[in-house]
Amino acid sequence: MSERHPATNHLLSQFAYGHLPEHLMNISRMASGLAVQMIEQLDDGPELTAGLRKLLEAKDCFVRQAVIDHRSSEAAR
Repeated sequence: MSERHPATNHLLSQFAYGHLPEHLMNISRMASGLAVQMIEQLDDGPELTAGLRKLLEAKDCFVRQAVIDHRSSEAAR
């Protein structure tokens, strides 16, 4: 990937998922893939930054729901 604006690089780094347990990694991987696709298609700019930030917020929500779901399924055992 070519040289990108520091904000783009920073936001992309927040989509890392290798440190997560597998049940969370799969959720995070999907959002990361979309972030990479957008960065490949779009130039740096305020709307890309805003979109990545909102996608990051959405990813965090999805991961939190996956944590809740996992805890619920563990408690049901």
